[in-house]
Amino acid sequence: MAIDINKLQSSANTQVRSQKTQNNVANSSPSTSNSAPKSADSVMITEQAQQLQGVQSQMSAMPDVDLNKVAEIKAAIAEGKYKVDAEKLAANISTFESELSQLHTE
Repeated sequence: MAIDINKLQSSANTQVRSQKTQNNVANSSPSTSNSAPKSADSVMITEQAQQLQGVQSQMSAMPDVDLNKVAEIKAAIAEGKYKVDAEKLAANISTFESELSQLHTE
């Protein structure tokens, strides 16, 4: 009579795996009878972080667009007094483009 060793090993492995699973579940479940009280976690915010938070709050309260500046430009355009400085505009576009490219490399 021949004994199939493969079946014996697979059933033994299954028993070992199920024992490990039961041990992991038992170890992960909280124990209320023998556990000591845990200290509460705490977080300390640095002075610099508090300052940054204040600045962020002030910036979020500011409008996205300077409405007075927009009104001045509209009035100047309507009166034909608005002049575009092409060199200044080109310099601003160039600066903006270089700042964008630096963002992609970081």
